[in-house]
Amino acid sequence: MAEQTKTDGKTAVYEDFSEPELFRVVLLNDDFTTKDFVVAVLIAIFHKKQEEAVVIMEDVHRKGRGVVGTYTHDIAATRCLQVHEAARSSGFPLRCVMEPV
Repeated sequence: MAEQTKTDGKTAVYEDFSEPELFRVVLLNDDFTTKDFVVAVLIAIFHKKQEEAVVIMEDVHRKGRGVVGTYTHDIAATRCLQVHEAARSSGFPLRCVMEPV
């Protein structure tokens, strides 16, 4: 948490800044979503490069879950929603969850 006091002549203004809470975004494995779709989601929604997307997809496949990244709450929630919408519209049950860091 950063604290700062500013003065503009006569008035002292106290500002309190705190770091936003961070969340880990995780994709969960299932028996139906294709590896290619998971890679496509990682590239399109999370802006991962092909090589990194493949590594994360392999974690999802082998370990049952793959950490995509760490984001502020709003960004993490939006990305999870985008994953769910893309999966449903493509007929896949891919799940994405947020975990507090």
